Order: sequence, then structure tokens, then C-alpha cells
Amino acid sequence: MTVWQASRSAGAFPAESGSGFPTGRIGNLQISRVFLGCNQVSGYAHCRDLKYLSALMRSYQSDDRILGTLEACERNGINTVLSDPFEKPVRLIQRYRKERGGKIQWISECHPKKPPAQMTLADLKADVMQVIDNGANAIYVQGAIGDYMVQHNKIEILAETVTLIRKNGLPAGIGSHSIEVPKAMLKAGIDPDFYMKTFHPDDYWSATPRDKRVEFNVDSGSADDYDNIWDINPTETASVMKQVKKPWIAFKVLAAGAVHPSKGFRYAFANGADFICVGMFDFQVPENAAIAREILAANLGRERPWCA
Repeated sequence: MTVWQASRSAGAFPAESGSGFPTGRIGNLQISRVFLGCNQVSGYAHCRDLKYLSALMRSYQSDDRILGTLEACERNGINTVLSDPFEKPVRLIQRYRKERGGKIQWISECHPKKPPAQMTLADLKADVMQVIDNGANAIYVQGAIGDYMVQHNKIEILAETVTLIRKNGLPAGIGSHSIEVPKAMLKAGIDPDFYMKTFHPDDYWSATPRDKRVEFNVDSGSADDYDNIWDINPTETASVMKQVKKPWIAFKVLAAGAVHPSKGFRYAFANGADFICVGMFDFQVPENAAIAREILAANLGRERPWCA
């Protein structure tokens, strides 16, 4: 439990309301400006040096609790979930739709189960078709894969994957931690339907020191990845994304729990994000939805126009 949630009594949560939550469009999808990320479902914790947290998270996140989280999202106006295409989230999204009549939309990663250095275009194409068969509403190339392909001059693989997704009638996106990925897409004239790009303030105490931040090193699994920061230059991200005319989904907006939602949400929306993807436990959904509603109703002073 985060510090800000622990400070609230059980009766202090805002009332749930699914009506009137701000939305935008990606392709033919009407998507809530905030939607659920699923690292908590799959058990991936960016926990810095607290190595027990992934196991704790997996223990807490029972199937019934995750189904309840999806239900809480829809009750609070959050109509979309984003996840990897692996067994647990796929099974539970399908079960939620079938057993509870849920209407939640699903944006899936394209994420073959092998290191990016070993991935071929055929691997990505096969994964896309499997994700479509599993019922996704939109697909994007997972961030570490996007980073690797740009770093190693294989952007044609990204372009062909986007083309395949579109040919099958779904919105197609490109994910990244590095700002070099959107820059490369713009330079090459590759025009995905949306971008997934990390974005958060970098003034929290545990942020990797600026002189130790290395491009393409975020979430790479390398020994010198501090697991403390996911956008090494948010000012540059905001500047580059002003040039992007397609919807931008910002993720890691709370820097894996280091930033309070009232700050992280406002920072992302005020600086140009069209949507934010936020990992949430069940007890966080009502409060985070209320915070987002309040921020989105305010004058954000955005310089980047809404692109969705």
C-alpha cells in the first residue's frame, strides 16, 4: 500500500461513478483518458532494491481480486486495460468478459517470448496473429522491443509489424522507453496509429542521477540499469512529442510508485499526453479515477493540442 493510500481511512474513498469520464479516440476505439496497466497482474514489479515485492504482488493478485479490479475500473469510468499477451492477463480478461459480462477494451503488447536480440519479423507477425485471436482491440510493439529495433537499425521490422496489425483492422502502435524511437519514426515517415512512450517527472529522490542516465538502457536488464527511472529526459520527451500528431499514451507516469498520482497525472496531461496507462491495485482505482477527473476538468495550460 502506498503512503498516500495508507493515510486515508477505508470510508474516505470517493464515490464510484462510471458516467462522464473523459475519453478520446484511437482508431475506432473510444478510450478513457486513464486506463489500467497490468504489470501488477503479471507480477512485474519495478521495486528497485526491494526484491521481495514481485512475489508479494503475485500473492496479493489472486484471480478473483484481478476480476474485481477490472470491475472497479468499469464502475469508475475506466473502460480499457493494457497488458502483455501472456497467459494470466489473457485468461482473466477473457474470463471477465465471459463470466461478468465486462465490456472492457483490451490493448495488447506484441511481445514474443524471447529476448529482442533474437526476435525476427516472423516472430512478431506470429505474435500479432495470436493476440488478435485472443480478442485484443488494439496492439502495439512492446517498449523494450521498440527500443532495441531502433538502437540496432531494424526499424523496417517495426514498420512491417504496424502494417500487419492495420491489415487486420486494429489500431497499431509503437512503444518505447527511449525518445529516439519516436524521433526515428518521424524521420523515417513511419506513422503508427498511436505511441506508447514513458513519461514522468524526474525530481523524486530515488531517480537515477543525471550523469548516470544512459540512452536505451532503461528496462534493458543490464547490470547498470538502476531500475529507478523510465524517462531519462522528460523535457525532451515533451518537446519531441509536440511534433507527433497521433495519440500519445504515456506510461510509467508515476515512476513505478515514486510519484504521487496528483502530481504524475497532472504532469503527463499538462505536458502533452493524450492518455495515461497506470498500474493500479483494486483499492487504488476509485481514488485514482477521482484524481484524474479533477485534473482533466482543470485548465492544464497544454501546449500540445489533444491528438485523440
